[in-house]
Amino acid sequence: MNPMATPTALIVIDAQESFRHRPYWVDAEYDAYRPAQQALVNGAKARGIPVVQIFHVDGEAPFSLESGTIRTLEGLDITPDAVFHKARHSALVGSGLDVWLISHGIRRVIISGVRTEQCCETTTRHASDLGFDVTYVTEATLTFPMTDARGRTWPTAEIKAATELVLDGRFARIATVATAFDA
Repeated sequence: MNPMATPTALIVIDAQESFRHRPYWVDAEYDAYRPAQQALVNGAKARGIPVVQIFHVDGEAPFSLESGTIRTLEGLDITPDAVFHKARHSALVGSGLDVWLISHGIRRVIISGVRTEQCCETTTRHASDLGFDVTYVTEATLTFPMTDARGRTWPTAEIKAATELVLDGRFARIATVATAFDA
């Protein structure tokens, strides 16, 4: 890591094969997300920033360890510096990630991964509440259309826009892959 920069880590949340086995999976959404996530990982590695990979694990397939789907999504090349398993939406609950970040002097986290409005947003809010400086890279997050209780289907662009609206300036700085590593 560059000793002159704020100690930073890239967090890649739930970029795992488990999601391909969910009925809401959309290949086109993944195809748009994959290059941005890979560019972010490559950018972190090139800058000596540790990459932390988080996997959601619970007792039910396809999220059980026995399912064989708790592995990086095909098409992504991630060689993490640390790996943590979580059972909650926030990657900071019960995983040991918070202890790892603090013990490594990390003060800034860059958030990416799967799902934009769930685990990525929740981790962002939690990290902010714990005092971390948070950068949220929306284009390097993946989500899928959702239908609300009134029957309206929300496209991913609207879900991402709403997530940015509630996070920006309150819990995180919203960035692109190109600006994610700016101070």
